[in-house]
Amino acid sequence: MTVDLSRRLVAEALGTAMLVATVVGSGIMADRLTDDVALSLLGNTLPTGAILVVLITILGPISGAHFNPAVTLVFALRRDINREAALAYVAVQILSGITGTLVAHLMFDLPLIELSSTVRTGPGQWLAEVVASFGLIFTILAGRRFRSDAIPRLVGLYITAAYWFTASTSFANPAVAIARAFSNTFAGIRPVDVPAFIAAELAGALFALALAGWLLADPKTIPTMEAAE
Repeated sequence: MTVDLSRRLVAEALGTAMLVATVVGSGIMADRLTDDVALSLLGNTLPTGAILVVLITILGPISGAHFNPAVTLVFALRRDINREAALAYVAVQILSGITGTLVAHLMFDLPLIELSSTVRTGPGQWLAEVVASFGLIFTILAGRRFRSDAIPRLVGLYITAAYWFTASTSFANPAVAIARAFSNTFAGIRPVDVPAFIAAELAGALFALALAGWLLADPKTIPTMEAAE
């Protein structure tokens, strides 16, 4: 169905805000319930994967459920969304992501804004974000090509796995990285570390787009001997 831009933007705002509120809020809850970092990470991982399945399922038919500037960039380069709409998507994603952080803080009686002091930097972290974003975008594009009905589950499961196999715990989303800089909690990232994360995320997304364009293309029809004759 064709949905007007205003409703698509509201869907993107709602989805991104809920995603970030889940990431930050579950991190706060997990950190309060246990001093075991592994259990805290697990408590952060499972709600994030679960909410992605829910949000993509219910909001995907409205806006495409990007919730991520890297996803929007890829779709714009594929010409699945026009430039003006893509710019509006990105602006809404960033602003609503920050809103999601503020909502999480209010729910847990924390100061509204706390700049994070959590250090997330270095070649290993940057490579991890390239890998995380590459995997996310490739999962989305391959899902669209072969199993569009399964995309919510595929993305939720991928992010759940990527939390644990990447050194950065898989931000894979520039809007989420920016939003998490405003939270000095379990899920935070120092503001000074955010630009490198964003650069790595966009690089991974573009690499995935390039590979998917070749790997997922329709196989060329090879003429048979009879057809050639």
